[in-house]
Amino acid sequence: MAVKERVGLVVSNKMDKTVVVAVENRSAHPKYGKIVVQTKRYKAHDEENKCKVGDRVRIQETRPLSRTKRWAVVDIYTSAEA
Repeated sequence: MAVKERVGLVVSNKMDKTVVVAVENRSAHPKYGKIVVQTKRYKAHDEENKCKVGDRVRIQETRPLSRTKRWAVVDIYTSAEA
């Protein structure tokens, strides 16, 4: 079975060892054809607290780590400008 992975933007890092990652899904409207952007927010585990707001990260699905946390940060693609 394939491992689920997503790429998104860190929108919050206020929790300890947890970040909130917003993943955008752009798709054409079935009838009108306009590009519609849907955003889903995932809570992801960040063991070393490395992620900052604005970082582009890759997250991977894992076992449940808490009530709402089922994803983990695999790597940081681009870092936010300081």
